[in-house]
Amino acid sequence: MSRWIFLILGFGIGLAGGLYYTWLLSPVEYVETAPDSLRSDFRGDYLGLIASAYASSGDLVRARTRLALFPDLQPATELAALAQQRLAAGLVDTEANALSQLASALSRSPTRTPAPTIRGVSVSPTPSKTPRPSPTRRPTATPGAAFLLAAREQICDPLLSKPLIQVVVLNAAGGPVPGREVIVVWDTGQDHFFTGLKPEMGLGYGDFEMTEDISYTLRLADSQQPVTNLTMHECEGLEGEPYPGSWLLRFEQSP
Repeated sequence: MSRWIFLILGFGIGLAGGLYYTWLLSPVEYVETAPDSLRSDFRGDYLGLIASAYASSGDLVRARTRLALFPDLQPATELAALAQQRLAAGLVDTEANALSQLASALSRSPTRTPAPTIRGVSVSPTPSKTPRPSPTRRPTATPGAAFLLAAREQICDPLLSKPLIQVVVLNAAGGPVPGREVIVVWDTGQDHFFTGLKPEMGLGYGDFEMTEDISYTLRLADSQQPVTNLTMHECEGLEGEPYPGSWLLRFEQSP
């Protein structure tokens, strides 16, 4: 009987000693882990660094390679959502802008299927001999060209739960422009927002919630053309009940 007591006691002491060593004296340290195994906040920081590097270099191929480390990532939606979270948390605007720009670039540029490999040798696909018609060259945005107000409309939409100043920014080719900073000023303060943070509404879309009895002035951050006297107006519902209306402003880049 005493032998069993000593065995159990020895097992307990050994187990306690092992746990003490592995938990306190020499705990496990994870090094060089895969990015997709990171905690959600560290994952967001990693994606922010990738977007900032793309904003600096413009190298979309390298950005794709880095994002491939996250197999479950949906870039067009997740990067835009992360940009919105960064702004809501009061973090640096430039990172949110970079995330929005990268999300837009990825959504415009389709992913290329890599060439198959045989024993480590890359095999280029055989080119098709079928002649293809030459695509019509689309006009591109002129670098540095100004964005001008092209339309200003009062909107009566009963589906909107709150009155908004809705902004759409388009380049010279008619494509949406994400990441454009929009400044809103009123008598007692000012605020700003970015296009592209609500991709479900369009990559060139952004909005700002209005308050009753306040007149707003709006302009793009890099433009000197203000849009003034933006106030809530009254709309009439199907049964005659009034509700607040919104504004829709469309900016287009000069050819």
